[in-house]
Amino acid sequence: MSDHEEQLPLFDEDDFDPNASPSHAEALGSDTPLEASIPHFVKHMQYEGFAENTIKAFVSDLGLVGEYAGLEKPVGDFATKDLQDFLHWLLHERGVPCSPKSYARRVTTLKVYFRWLYDAEVNPRDPADPIVHEPVSSPLPLILYDDEVDRLLGTTEVMYHAEPSDARPHLLVNLLLQAGIKKGETMALTPSSFDASDPDAPFLWVRYDNPRMRYKERRIRLQPEIMPLLGDYLQQYEPEDKLFNCTARNLEYILRDVAQAADIDKKVSFEVLRWTSAVLDFRHGMNTDRLREKMGLSRVSWRETGAKIARLAERAL
Repeated sequence: MSDHEEQLPLFDEDDFDPNASPSHAEALGSDTPLEASIPHFVKHMQYEGFAENTIKAFVSDLGLVGEYAGLEKPVGDFATKDLQDFLHWLLHERGVPCSPKSYARRVTTLKVYFRWLYDAEVNPRDPADPIVHEPVSSPLPLILYDDEVDRLLGTTEVMYHAEPSDARPHLLVNLLLQAGIKKGETMALTPSSFDASDPDAPFLWVRYDNPRMRYKERRIRLQPEIMPLLGDYLQQYEPEDKLFNCTARNLEYILRDVAQAADIDKKVSFEVLRWTSAVLDFRHGMNTDRLREKMGLSRVSWRETGAKIARLAERAL
């Protein structure tokens, strides 16, 4: 197992509720091998709406537990000392560097997994409960500064008014900077996600198909100028279902090419523009509760995120 997993995007973090039902643990017992329990745990996480990257990371972490203790070890045989010894092995004996962020996530994996088994009454005790979880603060993310935002929008505007015209880059960048939505949310948009019933105050609906994620749905105010741009885009590309009738990778290439054309020496991505949008809103005086709701974040996630946004805003002055 490699210790160099892809870092999980901060804005993809959700509040996990291991008490929700169904638990997907009905077929398990305390004598079930660790390896046999993992597919049931995956179903539980999928039902709870865990991010795909989080599920992959948790499964990888449990694979490390199996590497240390044996995949055939019954889930009911794990004691607190076993888990503490495993964490010591990660840091000092495995022979592969374990970053503070990876270590903290692996503690989270143990707590979520064994709490799930306990709440589902598979295990009579939760061996991970006594383990101290000390969150590790991650570095400040990358954002674009005012001059870079101006150059980026200036470049896409030239493309929009060029001959032949291409409205997609200008719509994409404006939308990400104004709404601050994630990549997955962007790809799920449809033309009907926009409401211009009040031309002076259009808004964007961010919706989720998964009922467990409905708490993240929200309405985001947009600038009126984006609606004519949207109209030109719809006329040019004629999307039948999704707003962007291409892959997310295609949109990432567009952001890369626009950044190069704007002479921006940074990787411009969905995540960078999402953070930039949040910092701009903060600097413009948006109420923190309103900003948190706009970003679709829980109060727990906001603790670290809000502090980072404030620090980034200070740097951007």
